[in-house]
Amino acid sequence: MLTKTGRALAAEFLGTLTLVATVIGSGIMGQLLSNGNSAIALLLNTAATTMVLYLLIANLGPISGAHFNPVVSLIFVMRRKIEIGTGLLYSVAQILGAILGAALANLMFGLSAISIAQNNRFGANLWLAEIVATAGLILTILLTLKFNQDSIALNVAAWIGGAYLFTSSTSFANPAVTVGRMFSNSFAGIEPASVGPFILAQFFGALVGLLIFKFVLTKNSVKARKG
Repeated sequence: MLTKTGRALAAEFLGTLTLVATVIGSGIMGQLLSNGNSAIALLLNTAATTMVLYLLIANLGPISGAHFNPVVSLIFVMRRKIEIGTGLLYSVAQILGAILGAALANLMFGLSAISIAQNNRFGANLWLAEIVATAGLILTILLTLKFNQDSIALNVAAWIGGAYLFTSSTSFANPAVTVGRMFSNSFAGIEPASVGPFILAQFFGALVGLLIFKFVLTKNSVKARKG
């Protein structure tokens, strides 16, 4: 019988595995169905990821908080919502889940379990996009938990779905997912040389999102006191 922590780690592992399998699998499916049309592939990729992310957060949220993302876990540690040790364990579970999720997606489409991606995603514009996508994700999570907690699954899925289509990087916004996508040489893949800068941009973006959240709350508190 799993302990509460064990159940939470299992949820983080399973959720991240399923999320990455969805991202990569829908990307492969999109390419196959569209005969290589990247626009159609991206739309299918976005739709599948948005729907599955909503379901994962709604169903696994009560067990672990449904982070599925090391930068989300970091922010929860910084805000003292979880312990440092728990945050580290969450991150390990997320990364392992992401790698196995990539392997699962590859195998479902008859590919090698592991194939190193060759998609070049190296560039300052992409790093800026990852900062924006991750900052928006963190801000969405924190504001929703503060003011409208029941909408967390819908709001996070909506942000990620929208950011897929308005950021040049297609909104990875997640170091674990970024690592997982390195292991699939497919539409959603990212070459190893591009992974490090993406992850740095994501952590920086998470801190930006936290700072914006604190600024917004401070401004609201000042207005409330004046009123």
